Amino acid sequence: MRVLLGITGASGAPYAARILRALSDAGADVGVCASAAGRQVIALEVHGDRGMDPSDALERFVADHGGPDVRIWAEKDYTAPYASGSSRTDAVVICPCSMASVGTIVGGAEANLIHRAAGVQLKERRKLVVVPRETPLSSIHLENLLKLRNAGADVIPAMPAFYHLPQSIDDMIDFVAGRVIDSLGVDMTLHERWGDSEVRSP
Repeated sequence: MRVLLGITGASGAPYAARILRALSDAGADVGVCASAAGRQVIALEVHGDRGMDPSDALERFVADHGGPDVRIWAEKDYTAPYASGSSRTDAVVICPCSMASVGTIVGGAEANLIHRAAGVQLKERRKLVVVPRETPLSSIHLENLLKLRNAGADVIPAMPAFYHLPQSIDDMIDFVAGRVIDSLGVDMTLHERWGDSEVRSP
């Protein structure tokens, strides 16, 4: 499975870290592309250092959470296979997906490789998963997300559940990441599924 993980400038980089690790563990061919704002979010939310060099933050992110074969693609590198429908990409995941990125994709614009790859997936009727993280949502946000869904994308908001009685932040991250992994059809379970066992006591 060939997958591009796009990381944009919304809160939620820890979800991307968990998805990257899961895909790497599953043996997927993974590429990572982060916007400038996405790299800044990684520095803060994953490494806890707002002042960290954004490029170093992305390289460390991939080294810590991906396998040795995960490749980083520059934000404007349109030689990447994901930029053309003639090079088959099984899935593009944008996590977290900013509302600016949603709007750009909906408008058919391509400000970077992430937007281009998303547009390719839609036109080729292949898998596109977006994980928006914003609150509250304006009517513009909601309309744009609906347009993406109607165009064929899976919209998986970063909304952790509580029915599995999470015991840590990692449990909550695993829930959202697990829904993304399920959407991709990867045979892996990251969280306790409803009905699989007795509900734990709080």
